Amino acid sequence: MRIVRKPVVIFTVWIPLAVILLTATTFTLLRLSNSMLAQQETLARQNNAIGVNEYHLYASVPEVLGTFTSIFKTGDARPEILRKFFKKYNSDLVDYSDFFVQTADTYNLDFRLLPAIAMQESNLCKKIPEDSYNCWGFGIYGDKVTKFKSYDQAIETVAKTLRAQYNDKGLLSAEEIQSKYTPTSNGSWASSVNHFMEQMR
Repeated sequence: MRIVRKPVVIFTVWIPLAVILLTATTFTLLRLSNSMLAQQETLARQNNAIGVNEYHLYASVPEVLGTFTSIFKTGDARPEILRKFFKKYNSDLVDYSDFFVQTADTYNLDFRLLPAIAMQESNLCKKIPEDSYNCWGFGIYGDKVTKFKSYDQAIETVAKTLRAQYNDKGLLSAEEIQSKYTPTSNGSWASSVNHFMEQMR
């Protein structure tokens, strides 16, 4: 009579079971990973459609049966663009970068417009009437000088005026704004404003 030893039986049964279990686990992990990737691609497409930037970090080891994903949404880059522009020209307006963006959003203006006009009119506030905070040549005609109490007030007033008296009346481009803002210009004003706006892309 042939005697079958226990280790041989266990080994014979264990190998097929291990292979089946390993195959099933691998298949499940692959399906879950593909599902997660599809969800991430859908989310990325949706975020791109609304202008949200994302950075994905993937852990090297799957968590339980899925992949670990962290999504970090970046903040608004526009204030930093303005800060770099103001720092480049050593302007006092650097501390107002966030306020420029907030005010531009309030009045639905291009966030680069007021800084570009300030650069054209006063070299970013380096050449303005004393104690005026008026970097935009706003309401300055001959001896008449419009003064503001602060940069905040000046930014708010100029933005509000550009929206109500220019944009809302169809004057949108630098060339169109120039026709009313500084009608005696030969086109150089608009050209300079456009040039400075390009530097803030």
